[in-house]
Amino acid sequence: MSVSMTGSGEIATPVESSKSAMTWGPIFGGAAAAIGVTLILLLLGSGVGLTMVSPWSGQSSSLGTVGLTAAIWLVVVQWLSSGLGGYITGRLRTKWAAVHTDEVFFRDTAHGFISWALATIFVAGFLASSLTSLAGAGAQAVGSAASAAGTAASSAASTADLPTAYFTDALLRPEQARTGATSDDAAATAQVSRILLNGAAAGQIPDDDKAYLATIVSARTGLSEADARTRVDTVLKRIEDAKVAAQKATDEARKAASTTALLGSLSLLIGAFIAAAAAAFGGSQRDEEEDLIVTSRT
Repeated sequence: MSVSMTGSGEIATPVESSKSAMTWGPIFGGAAAAIGVTLILLLLGSGVGLTMVSPWSGQSSSLGTVGLTAAIWLVVVQWLSSGLGGYITGRLRTKWAAVHTDEVFFRDTAHGFISWALATIFVAGFLASSLTSLAGAGAQAVGSAASAAGTAASSAASTADLPTAYFTDALLRPEQARTGATSDDAAATAQVSRILLNGAAAGQIPDDDKAYLATIVSARTGLSEADARTRVDTVLKRIEDAKVAAQKATDEARKAASTTALLGSLSLLIGAFIAAAAAAFGGSQRDEEEDLIVTSRT
């Protein structure tokens, strides 16, 4: 604290308020209003979003459309709740006397920002707890599938030995493949499975494997070599189409998640600005009219 002396010898001491510039009552009130509006709008958005998803084929919106709609709705929720919470924070605060206008503006914006931060932290915690409860429900389903895990483990172990089994089959393929295919159905089926799995892992099936598959198909179905080769090519094309479709769905999910994350972070930044601006606007409306106390001079 600096003390100065006037020309007449008087000591001038600066006035400092004994009260803090932080008023928690309006902050909590604005945060509560923002939280309430956020939860209501999130439930409304969930109800609308469920109408866009259907288990029936052709009646559900695409993943990209659902993700983009959800991201836009989150932006709307953030802006509306932040604006309302900030405005309430600014209007509920009592007027500061003998404070500069710029300082009043800063305090109002700071109150609005803190109110937005509290509401955001609470909503984030609420969503996290909801996801945790869903994970707990999923854990029960995982427990019921524990018996299947053993089968999957043994299947994974056999898949790990696939390259060895595949090359062993290639070495021991009989010269008369048609005879072997008709005499041992289980062995023929196992060889076809290993060829397809190796092709899926390698990304393509060699021509000699295709010819061998055509021979087995011809022996098992009675088709000619040409028709069997056509059937093999058709099935391999369907496998490739399914692989491309799965990759496309994964890429769409990645793009939707990226768009949602980017729009979510941008909406949070803009929501903080809206809350601060709304608090300053509410504070200016609060200070528009002054209450004067009239006292008589004695």
